[in-house]
Amino acid sequence: MSRLLIIYSIFKNFNMKETKKFFLNGEEFFSTTVLNLLDIINYFNYNSSLLVVEYNHFICPKESWRTTFINDKDKIEIVTIVGGG
Repeated sequence: MSRLLIIYSIFKNFNMKETKKFFLNGEEFFSTTVLNLLDIINYFNYNSSLLVVEYNHFICPKESWRTTFINDKDKIEIVTIVGGG
């Protein structure tokens, strides 16, 4: 599957029947392909061992990322954990 089918918010008025709009960390994205949370995490090169994913206002466990598919108007927040002292 090509992850290049995620289209950045430049196309905010892009409207096709099969296109899904979703929000990632407050920014609007569009996709014409079936995506799950793991696809998005990989596409944006997140280190999956150092993050927490909120999907539609609920924390999504890591075991569910592959089976949680993105739907129209979903809201996703990805928070990375940063170490320090």
